[in-house]
Amino acid sequence: MRKTIVIIVLSLLLVLSGYLYWKYWFVFGEGTKTGELNYLVRKGYLFKTYEGKLIQSGFRSRTQGVIQSYEFEFSVDNEAVARELMTGNGRTYTLHYREYLGTLPWRGYSLYVVDSIVTSSSY
Repeated sequence: MRKTIVIIVLSLLLVLSGYLYWKYWFVFGEGTKTGELNYLVRKGYLFKTYEGKLIQSGFRSRTQGVIQSYEFEFSVDNEAVARELMTGNGRTYTLHYREYLGTLPWRGYSLYVVDSIVTSSSY
């Protein structure tokens, strides 16, 4: 009886660990986005994180007759990358990002986490 309980508890811990890894640490996708940096701010109540927005060229319409620009909202977990981005509002950047299935308070508010700057240029 005791052995069965231990096996069940260990199995549940293994399943829970696998789910938590899949939800919060598994990189679902990664890629690059290019656009003009609109803003980058450091904010948060308990965990201060860097949050930013990149405005991409082109327009899209979710609703017929309405035009809006592409916006890429992201978090930055590398302080050196964040410092470089903070000095470049209005510049065009190509940013490499990782996409996760869930957010963690110390990683930021977005599912998209920028980890490096591929290129940058100014107009």
